[in-house]
Amino acid sequence: MENNLPSSYYAIIPAYIRYNKELKFAERLMYGEITALSNKEGYCFASNRYFADLYGVSQSTISRWISHLAELGSLHVEIIRNDKKEIVERRIYVVDNPYMQNNQYPYVQNSTYPICRKSKDNIINNNMLDSFFNYIINKEKKIPKEFENLESQILEVLENYEMIFTEEILKYMRTENIEKVKVISYSLALTVKENVSHLLYKMNREQIISLYDECKLRESQNKDTDNEIINFTNYYYKSLKGQLLRGKSPSFFMPKNKLEENKSSEEDEEGEEL
Repeated sequence: MENNLPSSYYAIIPAYIRYNKELKFAERLMYGEITALSNKEGYCFASNRYFADLYGVSQSTISRWISHLAELGSLHVEIIRNDKKEIVERRIYVVDNPYMQNNQYPYVQNSTYPICRKSKDNIINNNMLDSFFNYIINKEKKIPKEFENLESQILEVLENYEMIFTEEILKYMRTENIEKVKVISYSLALTVKENVSHLLYKMNREQIISLYDECKLRESQNKDTDNEIINFTNYYYKSLKGQLLRGKSPSFFMPKNKLEENKSSEEDEEGEEL
């Protein structure tokens, strides 16, 4: 698989990486290589051996560099295991500010910075937003199919972020604010569906709303350009998910024994050849 690693993509090293004194120069360079290798699939699957050969260092050194970048919130590492719990693949995602977007993953910069017109994501359309919103305000009794069996968790999240409104209150809300509630509520529901809602402790209600406003501003700035945002709800959700996945701080909802188990698992993985 590594024989087909792309070599013609541009590497991107943003300012906060280039001038980050906590990073070694080699770590900054490797970050750029990871952005280049992420362009095709939306993530980098190169092994420690590949990077070790590229930079003339040991695989354990590469492991430390990747771990350091992940600790600083610049990378997110996902380990894929088979049914026997054996590691079959490692995926490295570039974590960036909310405006970076790749055609398959929210944090990876695309060759047409920063928005890609041709997205392979499942597009969130207005019918999906309206159907979910009508369920929330009790116009529909059944939760949309994409959120089946997640009703109680989703409602709990929406209540925590005060995103459940009555029809009476909605009568006095401006159209743009109702649209804001629709997009944010649907995105919060997606965090439950995609198992990242436990990270919502990182952002309060004001921050989530502020992120929406920032994304709307970027949408306006990029209108009728090569970087135009084609589907705002997709863009906002990716931005939200990207912010939640920044860094490695555990959720306070995670029990202590689970934290110890995860720490042990990470230590085991670092020693394995990937």
